[in-house]
Amino acid sequence: MYTPSKRIIEMLRENYPEGTRVRLVHMNDFQAPPVGTLGTVRGVDDIGSIMVRWDTGCSLSVAYGEDCCEKVSE
Repeated sequence: MYTPSKRIIEMLRENYPEGTRVRLVHMNDFQAPPVGTLGTVRGVDDIGSIMVRWDTGCSLSVAYGEDCCEKVSE
């Protein structure tokens, strides 16, 4: 498993602060919510995963380099 550098993790924390709304683009997990699902960022952990509370009630994180989400404006 690839672990991003501290610089990348800090960049992710700056770009995805707590409360940021995101849309799921791709997640490589059989339990993933459907593509297009919206959620709210709870933070970024020490391995660069974006912790999201999906509107479906799911709380799977978006793994850096594996999964993809995009910011949305509301």
